[in-house]
Amino acid sequence: MAAAGYSENQPARGIPRRTSNNAFPRMKLFLQLCLTFLLPTCLRAEERRFVFERPLMATRFAITCHGEDESAARKAADEAFAAGEEVNRIASDYSPESELMRLPTGRATGVSPVFAGLLTASFHLAETSGGTFDPTLGRLTKLWRESRRTRQLPAPGDLAKAREASGWMHATWDATTSTILLEKPGMQLDLGGIAKGYAADRMLAIMVKAGFPRTCIAAGGDLRLGDPPPGKTAWRVGLQTFDENKPEEVVELANCAVSTSGDLHQFAEIDGKRYSHILDPTTGLGLTERIAVSIIASDATTSDALATAACVAGPKKAEAIALKAGATKVIVRTIR
Repeated sequence: MAAAGYSENQPARGIPRRTSNNAFPRMKLFLQLCLTFLLPTCLRAEERRFVFERPLMATRFAITCHGEDESAARKAADEAFAAGEEVNRIASDYSPESELMRLPTGRATGVSPVFAGLLTASFHLAETSGGTFDPTLGRLTKLWRESRRTRQLPAPGDLAKAREASGWMHATWDATTSTILLEKPGMQLDLGGIAKGYAADRMLAIMVKAGFPRTCIAAGGDLRLGDPPPGKTAWRVGLQTFDENKPEEVVELANCAVSTSGDLHQFAEIDGKRYSHILDPTTGLGLTERIAVSIIASDATTSDALATAACVAGPKKAEAIALKAGATKVIVRTIR
């Protein structure tokens, strides 16, 4: 293509080029058109940083985004929080009215589209993690919450019954019909190890659709990251595992997710022994080995679930299991 202002057939050297009487009006129009397209870019308001926070899922969710219009950002954030609250209403095991808690045992039951997406991810990750992530530990979770509250281990009989009502291979999820069958009497789901990540993924998608791709969703120990902030190549993320005062490592990430699980803040000491809030499916009790795992993955649904799974797998198997199940990077730390 010829350069602007010149024809493809340049005049011979040394011969003056004649200018038509219409050339200057055409050039003026050309400049006006250029200014029309360039001025909006030149005059565009500088992107600002907006932060919106709200309590959700027994933790604090925060949306950090960059854009020009605060009112538009706030509207998008409200829609994103509404999506997160919808996940909580559906999947909370604290509310007897949630869709999760109303699931019967012994017969296949249809579920809502949002719940279906969460269950598809949950049972996929249960399978790929070899059961170290298990979404069917609802009875054990309630029992262990009571033990953490009273600082007493469950009665052996109660523990045996709860363990008998668990096991992801005894629940059938059919993604084609969006139905789930809980096969064992008394079986209950617990999606606390994946729901926050799932909510964060939905929230980021809403922010991006609303025109805010430079967004970070913080959901407790889970971060869902979009495009980096203006002028940056990545978000700087501090990974805090065993030190309450400072992160042990800082990583730079964009368009992915990172989740950290461990017992830094959630644990119980019973009979002189420290137990994590993370359940070991094989014992029905909290983990006793001090381990913290950070998972980097393409989405927060995956990183959230695999951070829990890797802790359950233990330091020797954590990396291999998480990488096989979809993690892109695994950081394992232990303390004696």
